Amino acid sequence: MRLRALLDTDALGLRLLGGEDELERTVRGVMTTDLRDPSRYLSGGELVLTGLAWRRDAADSEPFVQILVGAGVTALAAGEAELGHVPEDLITACARHRLPLFAVSESVAFATITEHVVRQVSGERAGDLAAVVDRHRRMMTSGPAGGGPDVVLDLLGSDLDLGAWVLSPAGRLVASPRVGGPALPADVCARLAAEHLAATRSGRRGPHRVTVGTTTYSLFPVRGTGRTAAARDVRETVLSEWLLAVEADAGDWAEERLDLLQGVTQLIAVERDRREAARTVRRRLAQEVLELVQAGAAPAEIAARLRVAAPVLLPGLGAAPHWQVVVARVEWDGADGADTVGGPVAQALLEEILAAPRAAGPEHADRIAVAHTGGEAIALVPLPAVSAEHDGSECGVVADALLESVRVPLTAGLNDDGRLTLGVSAAVHSAEGLRGALEEARHARRVAAARPGRVCAAGHQELASHVLLLPFVPDDVRRAFTARLLDPLRDYDRRHRAELIPTLEAFLDCDGSWTRCATRLHLHVNTLRYRVGRIEQLTGRDLSRLEDKLDFFLALRMS
Repeated sequence: MRLRALLDTDALGLRLLGGEDELERTVRGVMTTDLRDPSRYLSGGELVLTGLAWRRDAADSEPFVQILVGAGVTALAAGEAELGHVPEDLITACARHRLPLFAVSESVAFATITEHVVRQVSGERAGDLAAVVDRHRRMMTSGPAGGGPDVVLDLLGSDLDLGAWVLSPAGRLVASPRVGGPALPADVCARLAAEHLAATRSGRRGPHRVTVGTTTYSLFPVRGTGRTAAARDVRETVLSEWLLAVEADAGDWAEERLDLLQGVTQLIAVERDRREAARTVRRRLAQEVLELVQAGAAPAEIAARLRVAAPVLLPGLGAAPHWQVVVARVEWDGADGADTVGGPVAQALLEEILAAPRAAGPEHADRIAVAHTGGEAIALVPLPAVSAEHDGSECGVVADALLESVRVPLTAGLNDDGRLTLGVSAAVHSAEGLRGALEEARHARRVAAARPGRVCAAGHQELASHVLLLPFVPDDVRRAFTARLLDPLRDYDRRHRAELIPTLEAFLDCDGSWTRCATRLHLHVNTLRYRVGRIEQLTGRDLSRLEDKLDFFLALRMS
């Protein structure tokens, strides 16, 4: 803003004491100081407000003004509250150095002037930034990306002092300011993504305001023009779109600033669509391999297709990698079991999950290929074989870690009517093993589907134990088996608070060791023997027999 505009604002009550020829100077900020040398806090273009506490005598005015001029200050405004007037020596010094000088009435607070200047300067910067954003949008839509969303986030930080980040629906940090921007911790990313998904599923309009600790964020959806926009309903859209998180409370923003941020989200959406298009080749390769595997093609034919895929999915690999298979399914309550729409949604989510920190072992996790068939998404995860002794499996996908950073936001997005289940295979060394890996991942996913919760995963390790069998026991058989063994104990615990069920669990977990179990439960061994005897009496079983121990173990697992 111009100095003349400040002088013409009656509410500020400023009087010009010198510098009438300099009123077209631009004010870029405001600073209040009573330091004798405030130069370290000045960057140029400021209106400096001072109460004159730095002035002890007339000789102090000249060096003070010299410091301001040397720092590139636009003008000085001196308050009259301290002395009742602005001293003549200060007026003379400002005139000598052609520094505009205003008098501030003691009835006007410096805060009033500061608020006015900040509001005006911020509005003008927003207008300038809007023009930059518009130019950047035209560059990105008509040619190669002009630096991606990071560039726009840098502009928000430098011109509007707004910290901003782009997040995926799984809480993955897609883009952040390149310079000067604070890091956004993974737990905050997950919390913001979860709040955004929950708010969108509830039908609330953005931006959504969320407070984490003492910091308030405003969340703006980034809606693309491709697959995301074509999704059938909000359940599918919300699990596909990015979001822009801004460290500010947008509740009291002017329409101009809100429009600017909407423009920024449109610009980021262009980049999202571009990255979506870049995945097309990888998806097509995965689809071709999957079709060959499911059609029972010869291993040599599958191996040839994998050799084509390897350089695209993991450049610089050299030798053909080992592979893992991950299978995912998204199911909605009340939807047809052969839901063909769930496949694309599961595909998008699986790509995000495998790209999230710590989810996938390979260094280039963003190059994993994901195909879909029907309601199922299938990922081919390349594992580089480091040497003959290390086949790459030690750095592969681990089911337990797969959902570590994404469970909270995805649970919020699925709400109470959706489920995401995943299964992970072991690493295979050749095309011959790929079909078995696919079936192994599918079996693992069915194990995960038998568990409670909206987001579940299971790995190949679990297929070598009883957990592979339990999901396929009919529900009525499971209920009858557990009721026959455990209901007498539950009834007794309910009447006598005897804690027989916890005692049984601890006894089995300690492999029937009386000493270890008594220590864990903080009981005397005789008390433990009494409880186990009561369990055997109520159920007619003998906990010294392996068969009865196994029956109790399975009943507890199925309950």
